[in-house]
Amino acid sequence: MTDYYSIGLSGRDRVNNAIGGGIPEGSIVLIEGQDGAGKSTLSQRFSYGIATEGSYVTYVSTELESWEFVQQMNSLSYDVVDLLLSEQLLFLHANIDTHNEGRERQLLARLASAETLWKADVVFVDTLSALLRNDPNYEAVIEDGDEDHVIQRLVTFLRQVTMQDSSVVLTVDPASVADDALRPLRNVADIYFEIETDTVGQEIRRKVLVRRFQNMKNPVDDSIGFSVQQGRGVSIVSRTVA
Repeated sequence: MTDYYSIGLSGRDRVNNAIGGGIPEGSIVLIEGQDGAGKSTLSQRFSYGIATEGSYVTYVSTELESWEFVQQMNSLSYDVVDLLLSEQLLFLHANIDTHNEGRERQLLARLASAETLWKADVVFVDTLSALLRNDPNYEAVIEDGDEDHVIQRLVTFLRQVTMQDSSVVLTVDPASVADDALRPLRNVADIYFEIETDTVGQEIRRKVLVRRFQNMKNPVDDSIGFSVQQGRGVSIVSRTVA
């Protein structure tokens, strides 16, 4: 029987219910969306809720440093300070702007070899596409048209992680990575979310298209509308279409 990592906060929002009651243990989750779509905010909501439920979480960010992460989470009313201090939530900033040569720039290799990072129940990598773009091994194979080889090695590693019942959540920006690189990730993902946005007046409407959801605990809609508001965080939106 499959166990699940609850997204939590059931008394505050409907996010956990919207995604079927949690993420199955041992899953690879792919959240795809262009810059500004809300994939980081959705990941932050997931990570916070999972940690409050007692599971151990690692969050790797290519964009935020630790103080920025705390500030960002606070703006969404997700108080992570106690979770960080108790090591229920481990936050790591991935410096992708290094111009050093050699091992310092082997971003994917360094990610995979960071053993402490992978000891968590759920690991978030936000964003994987930024790591790929700045890794010299990936840059080299782009010229040869062999992106698939690098991704396949990553997929093999991720499957080794999930065999220990840990789950991995990856965010990617499809505009910054070739389709040939994304295809293996899309194929291997047990859960594949694609975020779409639409601007109506001053409002940005966001929805998660559920492309795949294996071993779901409860039924999940094909499309999940959500909003992001300062002081409230992520909320599920139900809209009536005339």
